[in-house]
Amino acid sequence: SAAPSGLHAAYSRALERLPEYLSGGGYEPYGLGVLREALADHHTRRGTPTTPDEVLVTTGAQHAITTLADTLLGAGDRAVVQSPTYYHAMESLRRAGARLVPVPVGRGDRGARGGHDHDAPGFDVDLFDSTLRQVAPRLVYLVPDFHNPTAYTLTPEERAGVRDAAARHRVTVVGDETLTDLDLDGDPDATGPVVEPLAGDGTSPYVVTVGSASKSFWGGLRVGWVRAHPDLVARLARTRQSADIATAVLEQLTVVELLDDAPAVLAERRRTLRAQRDLLCGLLARALPQWRVDVPEGGLSLWVDLGAPVAQALAAAAAAEGVLVNAG
Repeated sequence: SAAPSGLHAAYSRALERLPEYLSGGGYEPYGLGVLREALADHHTRRGTPTTPDEVLVTTGAQHAITTLADTLLGAGDRAVVQSPTYYHAMESLRRAGARLVPVPVGRGDRGARGGHDHDAPGFDVDLFDSTLRQVAPRLVYLVPDFHNPTAYTLTPEERAGVRDAAARHRVTVVGDETLTDLDLDGDPDATGPVVEPLAGDGTSPYVVTVGSASKSFWGGLRVGWVRAHPDLVARLARTRQSADIATAVLEQLTVVELLDDAPAVLAERRRTLRAQRDLLCGLLARALPQWRVDVPEGGLSLWVDLGAPVAQALAAAAAAEGVLVNAG
């Protein structure tokens, strides 16, 4: 969707701050100190106490996921993922040599506020725990909030179960929180998450989270981050040296400005996305009433039941009409 109205002003304020950084080389593999501090404060306000040395700034969330995969995985290692899940994350894990092991997403009461009582259960923590015990993965990738593509949100009990299992099996769980801010049915002016962050109180070294300005603010703003134990942050910074060395300074300063004005910017973005979601769901209901379209409480995806196994054919037909549809 289009950039929020405050983005140009944020860039302008960032440009005014840029001269402070022009006397140096511009390479900050960990990210600018001012942004790492702002992100640490952001996580702390959400309920996960965080210090700047627990933050690595990346060139978007996809870069963060790829850097984690390249750092933690090797050829033949197993990685547990939800099924289905974000396609490009699976690509990154596979390129790092991982063999993917699926666990069901869960479709129960959606976790955040309830009201979506489907036949399938929520996220099965017991199955998740037994899977970790049986396959001994090196990494787990989860989308805890407004999951892409199903929109499922883990309940507080499920989050606690994930943290306990991660500690018990000593496996790194990567929580992709790029969609966390996009709660479309709650208070658009809310400043906190739907439920507690996956990292909880932040004391577990096994729970790592990924965030992104691209989803919260604007797709063209390629700035992401990782929240992790300082030792892992240092390893990730060494890995990223072979890819992009550092993230662009002006964009980092812009994210600092946006985080400072986050309540207003996010409220506008949520209202825009809610209107787009409602329009699309309404059009689908009128044009294709035989399809089952669950209205997502947040995020950027619709998970549509076509009533028959024709998703690939639909995606191909849609592409011929200039419409991009991802097959499930």
